[in-house]
Amino acid sequence: MARTLAAGALALLVVAPVVAVLGVAGLAAHAFADDCASGPTRVGTIPDGFIGHQADGTAVRLTRSQLGHAATIIDVGSRIPNVEHEGVIVALTAALTESRLHNLANPSAYPESTRFANDGIGSDHDSLGLFQMRPVAGWGTVAQLMDPTYQAEAFYGGTGGPNHGSPRGLLDIPGWSELEPGAAAQAVEVSAHPDRYTAWVPVAEQVVAALTHAAPLVEPVETTSPDAGSPGMASAGSATATVVFPLPQSTWTRTSGYGTRTNPVLHVVRLHAGVDLAAVAGTPVLATADGRVVVAEHSGGLGNHVAVEHTIDGTRVVSVYGHLLADSAAVTVGADVVAGQVIGHVGSTGNSTGPHLHFEIRPGGVDQPAIDPTAWLNAAMAGGQIDLGDVIDRPPACTKGATGP
Repeated sequence: MARTLAAGALALLVVAPVVAVLGVAGLAAHAFADDCASGPTRVGTIPDGFIGHQADGTAVRLTRSQLGHAATIIDVGSRIPNVEHEGVIVALTAALTESRLHNLANPSAYPESTRFANDGIGSDHDSLGLFQMRPVAGWGTVAQLMDPTYQAEAFYGGTGGPNHGSPRGLLDIPGWSELEPGAAAQAVEVSAHPDRYTAWVPVAEQVVAALTHAAPLVEPVETTSPDAGSPGMASAGSATATVVFPLPQSTWTRTSGYGTRTNPVLHVVRLHAGVDLAAVAGTPVLATADGRVVVAEHSGGLGNHVAVEHTIDGTRVVSVYGHLLADSAAVTVGADVVAGQVIGHVGSTGNSTGPHLHFEIRPGGVDQPAIDPTAWLNAAMAGGQIDLGDVIDRPPACTKGATGP
């Protein structure tokens, strides 16, 4: 069976440079029984590059080539009944652990393997490909195992799989969906290092999110305006006509709106000054408009939060982004940002019942009273990228609701 590769065991022949990276922070590993159900997952645009984070926060850079292999695994899973989101996460966890999503040849065991398209050389005994499967264990021929699509089909297994349950693919394992994803991956791989899979579960979740969201996760957009406060950015004093939603499309669920309510943490009746948007931990948080960062700190019920000052239609307004993941803020006070720029990642810091973004709008300045951000976004985004009326209560692919101050 496949074995987990020890650090340094890979000697990659080809590693493409990361042209653009998208920062996404880590998730806690979880059992599928505690998660929400979801249908098949479809791939959208493949980014040029990506940065994910393991369970301990370690950053992982993936190239477009690696993401292309991830897309293959997702596409294959989407065509197989009963795999759905949960099975895709298990498969990506296994491939990330085994090969870092490289299709590896192994000339020391199979010289002919280098004649097939590959991303470099692996040295884990006689294993091949994305999932480091072994011909002698019955997974397939060398030619088959150097085909990423075949390996994905073999990993998923089931009645339509190429090996008909021997060796067992994921769907051949009774109760696999009740297992923690790392344990489910180990049940297929039967690795000598079973504990290594769990660290990669957050990265698998983040890759699925990056490849299947309808809206791209964007980096700062360069501008040539001579009025910009610094190169490539628009200053807070320059007016902007662009307003974007603070989370990527289809990643969130509105769990609480603006208005008086009983605070779910403090259990007192008080004004909820924003809107709560539950999302998977690590989901990128986007600047809603061009502006300048006026707050980036950990304090109070909002925990880690960022505030950005904008000038929109000649009016000063501040947007606030609360409960950000610890150490995930991508900006500092005084930094100029543009609409859609990643400024942090969804977390659950401060007074919070689970991962979500608390989003506020404060006309006039950061110390001024907040207004209903839903109404403000509906007005500001009229004719823009998102029809807020259609999207505001639509659930994301797989997350639970959460609220906070």
